[in-house]
Amino acid sequence: MFGPLYDPAAHGAAPSAHARKANRAVAIWLWSLAALVFLMVVVGGATRLTESGLSITQWKPLSGVIPPLSEADWLAEFENYKKIPQYSAVFPNMDLSGFKVIFFWEWSHRLLGRLIGLATLLPLIYFWAKGLLPLGMKSKLLGLLALGGLQGFVGWWMVESGLAGRIEVAQERLAIHLLLASLTFGILVWLAASLKTRPAELDESILPGLKWFAGAGVLLVLLQIGLGALVAGLRAGRAFNTWPLIDGYFVPPLEKLALLEPLWRNFLDNLLMVQFQHRMLAYALLVFALAQAFWTWRAAAASRALRRALALVGLIAAQAGIGIAALVLVVPLWAGLAHQAFAMIVLAMAVAHAQALTQAR
Repeated sequence: MFGPLYDPAAHGAAPSAHARKANRAVAIWLWSLAALVFLMVVVGGATRLTESGLSITQWKPLSGVIPPLSEADWLAEFENYKKIPQYSAVFPNMDLSGFKVIFFWEWSHRLLGRLIGLATLLPLIYFWAKGLLPLGMKSKLLGLLALGGLQGFVGWWMVESGLAGRIEVAQERLAIHLLLASLTFGILVWLAASLKTRPAELDESILPGLKWFAGAGVLLVLLQIGLGALVAGLRAGRAFNTWPLIDGYFVPPLEKLALLEPLWRNFLDNLLMVQFQHRMLAYALLVFALAQAFWTWRAAAASRALRRALALVGLIAAQAGIGIAALVLVVPLWAGLAHQAFAMIVLAMAVAHAQALTQAR
């Protein structure tokens, strides 16, 4: 009863009713976790766009769950915030009521992270004890739990970079933080989708090429999310607010793109280069998705794989449109949040497509 769930599907037989029921319960849990991580990313975007991320200047993993409850507690938190450079540079006229607003965003972001940790750990213990986890999934779920713990440490490491010597967090740490969240989200989507039983949809001989496209597509989406985080961290979306030209050029001259020394600093610190590389990869990603759809159409017309490939093209095109709108409107809150949220939707589609092809044999 308490051993690992035997899944006949892994041995070429149809899964039993018990296995199907258990898989369905685990899948619902994993999809729910993916939804929570999606919400976490959106709230994190709101925290960044409202300049709220540095409002809590201490990391208290346990006691930090409880927000200030008295006026004295609120004043103490506000005094802590006044000690960091961001207060005098960005919010010198802020009063206590304004501080409570930015505190709420950061506190909600951290609270949601804690809730995700509990929503991962407690059901994991239950499913493990009841022997309901599919074969081979235990180690993956333990790795996922460890990844969530790492994300908490990286989040504080990111916040710490903005408490002295600068007025915002380091953009490279923001990129690592967002990439870890995106990786966690992608793994959850993959694991949840893997629990769905599918009939064979493609001939084995055409799978290698399609799998290569799908896997590379996931990596490109993750890279683009990382570049987008650099843009966000540098506030580069509030500069060069024209499209399709950037600073009057489609491709700016090298002396502007390589303005900083050493050369590598331009990819992290040069506003023009950071926004330019994000734009160019967006174009490349759309072309790549079109090529994948064309390849799939040639190899497997009228297949579910083609429908997913076409859906991915549509989602990437929509995301590009949202990004352009956010740029030319100088990143209003709604557009910035929509752009970040839609990036996760694109990632989910890319991961689900890759997973389905891996399971299609």
